[in-house]
Amino acid sequence: MKLPFKLLSAYFLSIVAAIGFGVIALLIGRNKISVFDLSIISTVQGWENPALTTVMERFSWLGTTPVVVFLSIGILIFLAAILGHRKELLLFIAIIGGAPLLNSVLKSVFRRERPDIHRLAEEASYSFPSGHSMAAFALYGGLIYLLWRHVTSKAGRVLLVALGSIIVLCIGISRIYLGVHYPSDVIGGYLASGVWLSLSIGIFQSMGGRRR
Repeated sequence: MKLPFKLLSAYFLSIVAAIGFGVIALLIGRNKISVFDLSIISTVQGWENPALTTVMERFSWLGTTPVVVFLSIGILIFLAAILGHRKELLLFIAIIGGAPLLNSVLKSVFRRERPDIHRLAEEASYSFPSGHSMAAFALYGGLIYLLWRHVTSKAGRVLLVALGSIIVLCIGISRIYLGVHYPSDVIGGYLASGVWLSLSIGIFQSMGGRRR
């Protein structure tokens, strides 16, 4: 696969994600997504039971800032000490560092209040887009990209993508289950983080950050 095609793919994905985010934001601003949000919340919170609540709290915990920072440091040490990468370190730092900054900016712009229906947890900041979802997508999406080139078997790559996707999806669902986010917050978080992740990868590739 030639570099120009990779660049086009990365930038195309960032544009698609940006358009998707814009559509979600527009629907929220015009109050056209309430039926969707409430129906998903009703379904997800209908699963409530003590055992599942514990599981969801654990997944939500995986998206908290201390855990993301701890995992990020561990990944950076692994990349530096085991794989000996340097350019990849800069890419990973840009991905995980830029996502929370972008989230803070977007939250301050949209100022959406959190759902007040049935809460199993409490959060103080604004709701849209979901910070947990953005952090999880950036962290695990970036990790998948960096490890992909070192996993040569098809089965290994499928497992890598599947595990990362399941973790990201479960973190997003946990925020809905705990009553601290609308589904559109979670989707918006994935899309916003997708924009940042794709742009970061595109810039990385354009600067020659690839294996020959």
